[in-house]
Amino acid sequence: MLNKFLTVSILALLFCFTSFSQEKEKRAKRKRISKEIVVDSIIEREPINPLSPSKAAFYSAILPGLGQAYNKKYWKIPIVYGALGTGVYFYTNNNKQYNRYRDAFKRRLAGFSDDEFLNLDEEGNVISERVTTDGLQRAQKFYRRNKELSLLITIGLYALNIIDANVDAHLLQYNVDENLSLAPHYKFNDFNANSNVGLTLNFKF
Repeated sequence: MLNKFLTVSILALLFCFTSFSQEKEKRAKRKRISKEIVVDSIIEREPINPLSPSKAAFYSAILPGLGQAYNKKYWKIPIVYGALGTGVYFYTNNNKQYNRYRDAFKRRLAGFSDDEFLNLDEEGNVISERVTTDGLQRAQKFYRRNKELSLLITIGLYALNIIDANVDAHLLQYNVDENLSLAPHYKFNDFNANSNVGLTLNFKF
């Protein structure tokens, strides 16, 4: 009887130790897996600089394209200079034409007959008018309006260059990695034979 009791006690103790060691191993394994998950889930990000948008806008205000270079959007610099260069070109050209017609108009009003819009003979007499006096006045208004419009467009492009640098700097600080996505989806409903269209927002932890 005593032997049976000892045998059962020893078996019970062995079972307890075995169960305890297995439970201990499971806990250690769970901790190891938990640590691995935590380590894998950590994503190092660059610290957000709240003054970055202001700096980008300031740099673009000083020198167009400098804010885009600050944001490392170098491909936008030729676009900025191309747009501003086009605006400056049209302003300069319209201003030149305006001055031509204005000077000719002023000389005719002063009684001179030697402007470039008159056809003259060898003695300096007027043969014909390529542009009449009224035509000179209308041309002045046309090129003055185009000159002012070109100036406004150039100023607008300059302001757009500053806004673009500021907005780009803001967007660079947003989380746009693969763990966060917004995508359209299309689903056919088998119950009522209708099509469902919508947006799906996915966030992976």
